[in-house]
Amino acid sequence: MMLGLLLARSGVEVAVLEKHADFLRDFRGDTIHPSTLELLHELGMLDEFLKRPHQQAQRIRGVIGDEELLVADLSRLPTRSKFIAFMPQWDFLDFVALKARRYPTFQLHMRAEVTGLVEQNGRVVGVRASTPKGPLEVRADLTVGCDGRHSTVRQQAGLPVEDLGAPIDVMWMRISRRPGDPEQFVGRFNRGTVFVMIDRGDYWQCGYVIRKGGFDKIRAAGLAALHDNIARIAPFLRGRLQELNDWRQIRLLTVLVDRLRVWHRPGLLCIGDAAHAMSPVGGVGINLAIQDAVAAANILAGPLRDRRVSDDDLHRVERRREFPTRMTQRLQLFIHRNVIDRVVTSDRPTSLPWYLRLLLKIPLARRIPAYIIGIGFRPEHVHTEDVFARSNE
Repeated sequence: MMLGLLLARSGVEVAVLEKHADFLRDFRGDTIHPSTLELLHELGMLDEFLKRPHQQAQRIRGVIGDEELLVADLSRLPTRSKFIAFMPQWDFLDFVALKARRYPTFQLHMRAEVTGLVEQNGRVVGVRASTPKGPLEVRADLTVGCDGRHSTVRQQAGLPVEDLGAPIDVMWMRISRRPGDPEQFVGRFNRGTVFVMIDRGDYWQCGYVIRKGGFDKIRAAGLAALHDNIARIAPFLRGRLQELNDWRQIRLLTVLVDRLRVWHRPGLLCIGDAAHAMSPVGGVGINLAIQDAVAAANILAGPLRDRRVSDDDLHRVERRREFPTRMTQRLQLFIHRNVIDRVVTSDRPTSLPWYLRLLLKIPLARRIPAYIIGIGFRPEHVHTEDVFARSNE
């Protein structure tokens, strides 16, 4: 959606295909980090965006065993917004779609599920989709796969995927939030349990981290056992866990960490989770995908406008975004191995490795995770122009 907005405002004809009738998918990535808020500022949209209901977090805290730690302090970031905004992803997508629809070069097709690619002489020249009105074929100079970790586009294109491994899955659920609840702690780690809590105003969005493939075992043990485990790590929730009275209230996220070996083919490019599925560690997936979109627009807007986009142009996008992708995934896998996996495979009291404990005790060092989470390894900035604003001057 962000790529569609940026290309459309640059005068490129764009069609975005969304397979659902709306964006109301629960438990998606709902964290809008300072890097994304900075992009909205560069587009002149930030003030309007922040008028929408959201929560803000400037400091990221965790509880390791019985010890509370300040993991990251975003207050010193060199950005206009020095906080993470928590907003349902459907509200964010609605906002971007609203802005994109202002441009005559933008089209959004809802309930249009891509089922295959259209190819000619080894080049991708469009997609086939199913819609309530029947089959749809869209021809384009460039097809961009933005369809997530289970991407139909990358599968149909035959792009090879490198699986980097992820030892965890996450069970997402809602638990009501009440006055007097503790301040938001992004993660609680102790005695075999990792429990993530995100303040969503009147409820907590909670993630219960489990070993890869362990959902059936947990379900077989029953909801009462799950309630007990949650109450053990977050005792203040004990009186309201009966709200979780049906397994249908719990969504399983199968965590993947992978990366395409090559992100493109003639006429086709993958970005976001379609190019590199990210772990939920740090909540950076949506923001990394948006950085991909900005880089792609910066590099491709001119060639697309002139209808001369080349394989070299597509490779420039991959080369630009490969470094931050690799570095972020390496860091996520390090945290998987040295923190999360240590917790979920042991029932003993949990403590941080000494070197991480030392790092988080140094105020200056806390700026490092703040920068990585809030901005990333290679932040992008909007270099495309709004050609319609120029024509109206």
